[in-house]
Amino acid sequence: MNRTEKQAFVGALGQNLASAKSMVVAHYRGLTVKQLAALRRQMRAEGGQVQVAKNRLAKLAFKGTSFEQLNSLMVGPTILAFGTDELAPARVTQKFADANDAMQILGGMMDGKLLTKAEVKTYASLPSLNELRGKIVGILQAPGAQLARVTRAYADKAA
Repeated sequence: MNRTEKQAFVGALGQNLASAKSMVVAHYRGLTVKQLAALRRQMRAEGGQVQVAKNRLAKLAFKGTSFEQLNSLMVGPTILAFGTDELAPARVTQKFADANDAMQILGGMMDGKLLTKAEVKTYASLPSLNELRGKIVGILQAPGAQLARVTRAYADKAA
């Protein structure tokens, strides 16, 4: 990679990070190209991106963003998973790491807060927004449905 390619890469990564709300940093040593492609597909399906970057270039891209605190995690062969959804990078990366022992999550960042490996795992286990909406609708519908069943049973018994 020559100097202009590196500058273009840092600029593109910085632009992508400007819209990102969360990021997970992991080691990918031991993963095949096929496995990395599968991770990228899963992340794209959730609206995120996966980027393999040289640590020095990633640190340059982090400058001036909320992800600058991640510099301490940028050691060894790292992969960056980020997206506009706060929980998607954690959820997809943790699910992939559970299925592939070669991938090790180092930590991450969400809303300007540095996350440990355990916190990433905790956030990954949270339900998605659509799942929460479904649960709320179910909770709100339950009393009305129960009332309808009771009144119908009473009407059937009286008839």
